[in-house]
Amino acid sequence: MEVFKAIRERKSVRSFDEKRDVPKEVVDKILEAACQAPTAGNIQPWRFWVIRNIQVKAGLATAAINQRFIAQAPIVIVVCSDLDISAEAYGERGRELYAIQDAACATENILLAAHSEGLGTCWVGAFYEEDVSRVLNLPSHVKPLAIVPVGYPSHPGTKPDRMPIKDVVEYVD
Repeated sequence: MEVFKAIRERKSVRSFDEKRDVPKEVVDKILEAACQAPTAGNIQPWRFWVIRNIQVKAGLATAAINQRFIAQAPIVIVVCSDLDISAEAYGERGRELYAIQDAACATENILLAAHSEGLGTCWVGAFYEEDVSRVLNLPSHVKPLAIVPVGYPSHPGTKPDRMPIKDVVEYVD
């Protein structure tokens, strides 16, 4: 799929066809795209947890302020960042900013790659970090930054309108 078309068409999906699984080969392709995202100093601090287990998905849905659609997706990818790696390279700025930016870039690649494969996703950022860490048994230096349910949409849905660039851009000549 052409990149501008994918960017224009991609939308958040919160309803998945529970009868259709996502093959591992497709998941791996999506994660390969995630790993092509830029990172500060090319340190690649992102880490990905891929969850198919129904109990773990339910725990994540609860940790995400009871957003039940998370548990309905065939897979859930939790995008994390290893804060120690970022801090080792860039100190506190690495820990507090670059680690988050790097994971955000990888997350956007996940959304676009999944869309290009005919899958739906939703970037979930509303969750209790400590609860997600506990559900996944994350080490203390690994911070969960996004929960991304992935699956085939149960219905096409519509994309909300976006603001025109004239309302959000300032040119400085």
